[in-house]
Amino acid sequence: MNAYVYGYGAEGKERLIVVDLGVTFPDMDGSPGVDLIMADAGWLEENVDRIEAVFITHAHEDHIGALPHLWPRLKKPIYARRFTAKIGALKLEEAGIASDQIHVVEPRPQVIEAGPFKVQFVPVSHSIPESSALVIDTPAGRVVHTGDFKLDGNPIVGEAFDPMLWHQIAKEGEGVKVLVCDSTNVFSHQPGRSEATLAAPLTELIAAQEGMIVATTFASNVARLKTLAEAGRAAGRSICLLGRAMKKMVTAAEETGVLKGFPGTIPAEQAVEIPRNNLMLIVTGSQGERRAASAQLSRGKYLGLEMKEGDTFLFSSKTIPGNERGVIRIMNAFSEMGVDVVDDHGGKYHTSGHANRPDLEAVHDLLRPKMLVPMHGEHRHLREHAKIAMSKGIASEVATNGTMLDLTGDAPKVVEYIEAGRTYLDGSVLIGALDGVVRDRIRMALNGHVLITVIIDEDDVPLGDAWVELMGLPETGKRGVPLADQIEDELAEFLERAPDKVLANDSKMDEAIRRIARQVSMEEIGKKPEVTVVVSRLLAE
Repeated sequence: MNAYVYGYGAEGKERLIVVDLGVTFPDMDGSPGVDLIMADAGWLEENVDRIEAVFITHAHEDHIGALPHLWPRLKKPIYARRFTAKIGALKLEEAGIASDQIHVVEPRPQVIEAGPFKVQFVPVSHSIPESSALVIDTPAGRVVHTGDFKLDGNPIVGEAFDPMLWHQIAKEGEGVKVLVCDSTNVFSHQPGRSEATLAAPLTELIAAQEGMIVATTFASNVARLKTLAEAGRAAGRSICLLGRAMKKMVTAAEETGVLKGFPGTIPAEQAVEIPRNNLMLIVTGSQGERRAASAQLSRGKYLGLEMKEGDTFLFSSKTIPGNERGVIRIMNAFSEMGVDVVDDHGGKYHTSGHANRPDLEAVHDLLRPKMLVPMHGEHRHLREHAKIAMSKGIASEVATNGTMLDLTGDAPKVVEYIEAGRTYLDGSVLIGALDGVVRDRIRMALNGHVLITVIIDEDDVPLGDAWVELMGLPETGKRGVPLADQIEDELAEFLERAPDKVLANDSKMDEAIRRIARQVSMEEIGKKPEVTVVVSRLLAE
């Protein structure tokens, strides 16, 4: 859900640039029914006339996923490198938005001038092609915004991390004033491994399998897809890609020239004819997503293909915290089929796209910033990264969501807090996290729902009995009598004895009926459900 704002100018009149517009993903516990979660753009909308441009560092969903949803509220030029721009254009076009606002930029030395800012894209290695850090020059000094990165001299696809280039960036002018830096792997104490180190173990694993082998990884990790496909071909297997997101990433990478030499693949309809010991599937769904190819295979046939005893399923990925339940469900489903499941607990078949602690410290030493602002991590990651910086004499500050920092002095200084909530994509509509929609959905999920309809004639006299419908509640209570009947019986007594002034007042009727329904439910099933009361009144001609 990354969305950063840099400003320069007189207080309250600063010119602004936005870096990344990302999403995070919902869960059934906290946001049931929600499709995507993104930053609340309210403050940006209020200050839209001050925004110069939007810069996207790379094409991962947590950095680009909100582009088609939030850009229409900003309508400012978008700058990105070729592969990232291709993914962004596809997203805008799918949303019915013209993609001509995305400007393709080349990496340094090209400079994009946006108001008082001069911005350069600098290649870094990550788990998706053409990831970039931003060098942001301002009249108050140079800011380096790392984006997501690792130190990888041979990333297979995309550019290697070039320390000499960064040494040059550190030496120019007055040096780096502020380093705004990835903190994801600050608790990993071993130096990070190159993507290239996975080729040998993956080739060995795949060559040793006798049945069909299926591998899953992040669809955006084009380098890993290439390594897996090459390992499969080396074992004499035909390769089939399953999953729309994976095919889209490979196609975009080939069209933009960042992916070359990807082994030929076959469609699913041809794969069903291939002997199992000669077939390898590379599929989406490494995080247990229910609609992805991995989950579909775990539930039975998918596009005519199915897993059988003696097959192997490989997770060439790390399970993101919060996704464990879905991944384990898939693992157990495959196990019940007799499929051998190989995961990455030993670190043999996956390497992270983020810099580990020694690599972060190496970047600190390389750039020698006067200040460090940790980003991209949970609070404990940011705090630990700030501690490391301060132990080296680098001023630092943990900036939680909505924090505005003044970076013009010798140390980051908190000057304001902006209301920074969340926006939900609920179906095709954007709603605020505090609008009450999801809160009511959670309450109904926890408590169940009772709908009560009462008809009142033109003389304010009940016409027939109340009608009760239940949803998400047991049909019978502890006495073995239908719960709806019991509520209707209690309401019948109430309507017979209710004073005229209550029968004539909708709000008093609503309050009394709601109270009776919840009391009966509490006595019979131990729950107080959500209650909707509909009072229909007949009007005289």
